[in-house]
Amino acid sequence: MDIQSLDKKLFFLINHGTSNPVFDMLMPFLTGWGFLLLLPFLFLVLREAFKERPADGQGSALQTAFWALFLSFCSFLLADWLAQELKHVIGRIRPCNTLEGVRLLVGCTGSYSMPSNHAANSFAAAIPLYYFTQGYRKMVRLYPLILAALISYSRVYVGVHYPADILAGALLGTVLSIFIIGIYKYAAARYKSKPNTTLLFAGLAAISIFRIYFIQHGPLDLSPDEAHYWEWSRRLDLSYYSKGPMIAYLIYIGALIFGNTVWGIRIPAVVFSTLSSMYLFKLAALMYSESAVSKNTISPGESVGLYSALLLQIIPLFAPFGVIFTIDAPFIFFWILALYLFWKAVNTVTSNSKESNEMAVTSNELENKEPEDLLLVTRHPLPPSDPSLKVWIVLGISIGFGLLTKYTMAFFYLCGFLFLLLSEKRYLLKTVKPYAALLVSILCFSPVIIWNMQHDWITLRHTAGQAHIAEGVRVSLESFLEFLGSQVGAVTPILFGMMLYSLFKLQLSARDSRSQFLFYFSVPVIGFFVLKSLQGKVQANWAMNGYITGIIAFSQYFLGARQRVKTDHPSRITRYVLFAGIGLALFVTAIAHYPAVVKLPPKLDPSSRLRGWDELGMEVNRIYSALYGPARDNVLIFSDSYQVASELAFYVKGHPKTYAINLGRRMNQYDLWTDMNSDATGIRKRRDFLPDTINGIFVKIGDADIPPEVAKSFDKHTRDVLKVYERGHLLREYSIFTLYNFKGLRTEKPETY
Repeated sequence: MDIQSLDKKLFFLINHGTSNPVFDMLMPFLTGWGFLLLLPFLFLVLREAFKERPADGQGSALQTAFWALFLSFCSFLLADWLAQELKHVIGRIRPCNTLEGVRLLVGCTGSYSMPSNHAANSFAAAIPLYYFTQGYRKMVRLYPLILAALISYSRVYVGVHYPADILAGALLGTVLSIFIIGIYKYAAARYKSKPNTTLLFAGLAAISIFRIYFIQHGPLDLSPDEAHYWEWSRRLDLSYYSKGPMIAYLIYIGALIFGNTVWGIRIPAVVFSTLSSMYLFKLAALMYSESAVSKNTISPGESVGLYSALLLQIIPLFAPFGVIFTIDAPFIFFWILALYLFWKAVNTVTSNSKESNEMAVTSNELENKEPEDLLLVTRHPLPPSDPSLKVWIVLGISIGFGLLTKYTMAFFYLCGFLFLLLSEKRYLLKTVKPYAALLVSILCFSPVIIWNMQHDWITLRHTAGQAHIAEGVRVSLESFLEFLGSQVGAVTPILFGMMLYSLFKLQLSARDSRSQFLFYFSVPVIGFFVLKSLQGKVQANWAMNGYITGIIAFSQYFLGARQRVKTDHPSRITRYVLFAGIGLALFVTAIAHYPAVVKLPPKLDPSSRLRGWDELGMEVNRIYSALYGPARDNVLIFSDSYQVASELAFYVKGHPKTYAINLGRRMNQYDLWTDMNSDATGIRKRRDFLPDTINGIFVKIGDADIPPEVAKSFDKHTRDVLKVYERGHLLREYSIFTLYNFKGLRTEKPETY
């Protein structure tokens, strides 16, 4: 007898052989509401914990109870998620959907059967409760396990799972809970010696796990930019119309490993966001380590680093890029990495020079000197702080990679120059090493230069158009207020104000290299875009790199040393404002992930741009499947928008080639690739098709008529309007035109960039 036959026999033995009137009432309750029977146990545990609670409120029994409940809940969530994923991998049909004669006492869903989520969840939640109640009576400790076993058994009795499904689920839940308990024990031991890094790794791990789950099960489709960059990754090049090639290379790697899926495109966002926080931690810890601060300041650098790293994850301006993979996710990482390397470079002293060691004047000594002494020092710039060439070269690579990602990385040159020029590190400008870093960064950026030489410098034309250079000097109060409002909203009002206050306060009061570093890598960037907004529209994320050192300044001034100086405690009002600012940022970020919680209508919901594309893909795929021939290449799918064309390329089954025709819009990347006319000619030659065998699907956003140029390019057409609703609100509507017999399309040459 094979295993499957044995499994069926055991199923019928339980489902039929153990049936009785009592179980017929009890088992459906256990399968649907069995978790309620855990409440008396939880009440008992909490009561005992409070009874043993010492007067100081720090009782170990209460802490143990908290960790028992917390780890039980975490194990439950993780088991529920992984069991659901395994179901789709294994794909076993439920017995109630495939066997005859099943006694079905509850509803039979269409989901897969192995492993059982009820069994996995029950045992995952029960094991930590059993482990952390070692001082209780044996039957009390066993109660969660007994309840988990009964709930698992009920799933077979009511007819919805095989016994093997239960065993697989129980094993999965047990293994996961033991793993989580092991992680907890390791973290608890590590926390005693390294509290900040332990909290950092735990926090980033929790956030990353949530983001992985959200990418797979969240409500957001690919954004138009993500879909367009994915299109780039299917046509790798030295550079592209509006951006450098880094984003295309990274998406190509993700898709190569995980396939052309949302998961494959977005997993690099999780990685880069985590790495960004880790290097921000390293930067702040290095800047404010005990060896780098004066004797009059108490500021453990790792605490400042921890606050900075976690704030980066919850501020609404940065948090979305831990899920959405556009150029900003790797750009922020390369900016932070360059900040870390730059600070390390300018504060690294070579040890192979006897003269350097004898004549070195450290930054701390400079900070403690009188103005007259400082003047004498700066009259004789000394080479003692010359860093190793290796650090500068790696810095150049980081800047170069940042430029390949986003051109605003060029602000690093300006900020770095201002810092060196206006701080005691100015002597470095007389050494070769900053210029070596500059040269290396330009060499890394050279593919973009070469590509633009080959394409009539269209990236410069596009950038000039984005910067409104052709409009000349003008003042737009509307764009200024719009940009200012976007910054306050994206950073949140309280944190925005406190960051700027911290930057200026540290710069005016401390006047040391650390405060200057934070100031000059923040204020020039933000200030530039504030002034630019007076002349034309500036996107909310263009100045985001200016807030990185602002986060460190905020963490240092409000959360770091200032709280540890007994004579300078922040007032109660300041603490309330701090909590309110951080809480507001966390709330806005949470709502951005799940906007349905506050029931925002689509017009007020920025994330609505990332929904409704999958539905469009399914509808176009239905029409596409009815049109294409055996070779699947006789249908042209196109739009007048590169965003729509990119989304169609991703969400239509098979990822067909799509086109963005030019009917008077500005130039985009599609204009540099082969057009519909050329490909139609190739199709006819390759497949020997008659002219009337090439059809098309044209999509416009909104309830729109077909453009005359498109109508003339085909013999006839039909129109459908797809309306996508969300919670009773119209999310978006699309006009989908089915076109027959392509005759050739006359398009315009782009006149704007």
